[in-house]
Amino acid sequence: MRAERASRYGAVAIGLHWLIATGILILIGMGMTMDHVALDPMRMFQLYQLHKSIGISVLLLVCLRVGWRLTHAAPALPADMPAAERRAAHLAHLVLYGLQIVLPLSGWAMVSASVLGIPTVLFGTVPWPDLPVFAMLQDKAPVEAVLKEFHHWGAWTLVVLIVLHVAAVLRHVLILRDSVPGRMLPWPVVSSRRKRPEDLHNAIH
Repeated sequence: MRAERASRYGAVAIGLHWLIATGILILIGMGMTMDHVALDPMRMFQLYQLHKSIGISVLLLVCLRVGWRLTHAAPALPADMPAAERRAAHLAHLVLYGLQIVLPLSGWAMVSASVLGIPTVLFGTVPWPDLPVFAMLQDKAPVEAVLKEFHHWGAWTLVVLIVLHVAAVLRHVLILRDSVPGRMLPWPVVSSRRKRPEDLHNAIH
């Protein structure tokens, strides 16, 4: 039982992962809708407000996830995973964490620098302050434009990384058939890959 726990993330990490993932997918869908679908002004306003509310919620959850990760070691990757693949996995996770923090912050900064000055009220209930540095700018328009461009392309970068992340998971599920995907699933996954003699030797010793 101890080995099974050590090979998987804990319940808190798994729960935060899937909450954040769900929030990000919703945000991406909403962002594409706001960019490419013609909505009436009131509906667009409501969508922007909800987008901001979910974005701030994701930011808070990611901060909690990072804090939890810093105090709880991740389960080990398979011993036979190539060093280059191991480094690539660590780098991809670092970039994903970074974007999950930077993107909501850039959105918050963009709203704070908006020339419209529309207040943010999370889920229509909790007033959320602007970032003072951006809210007190004398000439907000060019700063807002840069932040909007950064937020837009940062979101597309995140989409690409998510696609690569899903592709890597599918590779482990369909080709390698190892236990890596089961580390973050709510249920345990037993590897169906045939063990090599050296793996059996390591398991015994």
